[in-house]
Amino acid sequence: MRRLLLFVMMLLTLAVPALVAQNLTLPMKNGSIKFAVIGDTGTGDKHQLAVAKQLTATRAKFPFEFVIMVGDNLYGGNSPKDYDQKFAIPYKPLLDNDIKFYAALGNHDDPSERFYKPFNMNGERYHTFKPADGVRFFALDSTYMDEKQVKWFEEQLMASGSEWKIAFFHHPPYSSGETHGSDETLRTQLEPLFVKYGVNVVLTGHEHFYERIKPQKGIAYFITGSSAKLREGNISTTQLTAKGFDAGYTFMLAEIAGDDMYYQALTDEGKTVDSGTVHRVGKVEPTPNRSAQPVVATSGKDAAKPTTPRANPK
Repeated sequence: MRRLLLFVMMLLTLAVPALVAQNLTLPMKNGSIKFAVIGDTGTGDKHQLAVAKQLTATRAKFPFEFVIMVGDNLYGGNSPKDYDQKFAIPYKPLLDNDIKFYAALGNHDDPSERFYKPFNMNGERYHTFKPADGVRFFALDSTYMDEKQVKWFEEQLMASGSEWKIAFFHHPPYSSGETHGSDETLRTQLEPLFVKYGVNVVLTGHEHFYERIKPQKGIAYFITGSSAKLREGNISTTQLTAKGFDAGYTFMLAEIAGDDMYYQALTDEGKTVDSGTVHRVGKVEPTPNRSAQPVVATSGKDAAKPTTPRANPK
């Protein structure tokens, strides 16, 4: 039965149409750190397959080295069948090419997923990894943010010694979503550490759309929660949004080169909905209410306009 499922899913994957992105804005510099970001992926349906296929096709032009998963990796169960249908099969071409996936847990994930080897969580609910000198990622479990995890996070930040510090987890501290909005409790727990220890970028999901938040206290925030699920028209009008897109399924590409992180958000059809850079100002003395390593957002040219927020979403 499992072999039959694998065969059927592979046929479905091949059947999903893809339009390879032709206008990548990323510089693709030698020696840069290249990665992708996906969120709220674990449905196993045609939308996940379409994003997965576009992600795979895009890698032919932008050779990212790993993929960040910001939670809700498996909806509705975590049996061997679920791991196959909602992860192993959609991303098989990438896994076969030794592309690593680094997962954070979402509110729909079972904590036991941390033992699934391809998620590279090393059996821990929160973890960290360093893809290159000067860059370190911190995966947190925002569903169960207890005192022990906060203490661990502070100790890791303090000892990291990295110029680029990037946190990724599920619930967004800042969001214009009408369904959830900003998680202010989580913000109270984490933002002081972001500011004190110079976190540059925060990657989250949970909201089923794409949103780039205006830098808050010198920190860049991105929401990429529409890699398999979508809430059309769910971005409300707030002062937080630098760019929002809630009319299609998305993933994000990013490249760190020196003091700049270039980003590009794409749809499952390969259309660009946002692009630009965040510039790390450098090592400066901490100041009140501002990151010790602030960033300056620089928007690039958008190949597709974002959704105009509506007062009454569907």
